[in-house]
Amino acid sequence: MPTSSKAAERVARVYLRTEDCRVDDLAAICAEQVVLADYPFAADVQKNVLIYDCDALRGVIGDGAERRALMAEWADALLNGPGVVVLKRAETDLAMLDAATALFFRLIEEQNSVGTGGGDHFAKPGANDRLWNSLEKHCLADPANFARYYGNEFLSLISEAWLGPHYQMTAQLNVVNPGGAAQSPHRDYHLGFQSAADIERYPRHVQLMSPVLTLQGAIAHVDATVETGPTQLLPFSQRYEAGYLAMGRADVRDYFTAHHVQLPLEKGDMLFFSPALLHAAGTNKSADVRRMVNLFQVSSAYGRAMETVDRARMVKALYPVLRAGRKDGSLTDAQIACALASAAEGYSFPTNLDRDPPLGGMAPKTQAQLVKEALAGDWEPAALAQALDGQAEKKLS
Repeated sequence: MPTSSKAAERVARVYLRTEDCRVDDLAAICAEQVVLADYPFAADVQKNVLIYDCDALRGVIGDGAERRALMAEWADALLNGPGVVVLKRAETDLAMLDAATALFFRLIEEQNSVGTGGGDHFAKPGANDRLWNSLEKHCLADPANFARYYGNEFLSLISEAWLGPHYQMTAQLNVVNPGGAAQSPHRDYHLGFQSAADIERYPRHVQLMSPVLTLQGAIAHVDATVETGPTQLLPFSQRYEAGYLAMGRADVRDYFTAHHVQLPLEKGDMLFFSPALLHAAGTNKSADVRRMVNLFQVSSAYGRAMETVDRARMVKALYPVLRAGRKDGSLTDAQIACALASAAEGYSFPTNLDRDPPLGGMAPKTQAQLVKEALAGDWEPAALAQALDGQAEKKLS
């Protein structure tokens, strides 16, 4: 048997704890300065953010070797460098972009008129206009505009640079209206949506893996001056291993407030960053600019199970057994929890954020939580089946 000290050392290596987070460690990482010469494809560096001139790169990406070298530079910048890049003039078809803007405002007006939509992971409901799943809604409303909008080679190139081929595109439109307050600083999907207590249950290697499963990005639909509140960024913060646990700490939020940077974006510019970079939408201090950005959340093709499983069907079959075993003592609480973990969906996403928005918390109720609620309340199987069907319907697009 290992000695207690050896066991404690291993636990400390494998599991991160909130109480071990130190803002001085984050500050030491974020004190690094970008050396422009290390990124030969970049046109400039501003406030530790790498700036790429897409007009100059259009001739580069047609060459196979140069294209691969650019992708490698972007991947390295996001992982080991400042964690954030701006692609100037990534989209030059501004008429197409204006048409998409008009479409998005129409869709927002439609959802507001019937009281759907809204909700935000990191801001008060109502502070912004949200259009969840703007990707699908855009495609169905105007497939011709969609084809030109998502036919952007720079969006595809940086997605593949970070995630490899066969990535999955999703998008959520965010409009910060005049007077709209800043979000709280945060990391993003996946672990960025969990509580500190839940994050502590994930071993260090999973916390380091989570950021490489997603790419965060945005395209500016309007000229976004600093006054309009473009994204607040903390370059290099993605390299702080304990950042998911630290993001909710008051001292870390204070450090972010004092040291974050913001860059103006012009219509057609794109911004991309590691989901582990501490960031937040800024306060819109303008009098009349509705700051519209379409947020790209691109996911790795590898974030999937091997087999298709009908978990609702399994749970409906399993629930009477769990209920009876709980009543007569033939199944312990631990056995029930373990069986449920193998049968029920224990994660909130993907879902339809119009029907199942993050109101009152960071994530909607999971299938497993619903079954636990049913067991605690001794529901009849038919009642659980009805609740499961209702929950499944909410998740449909």
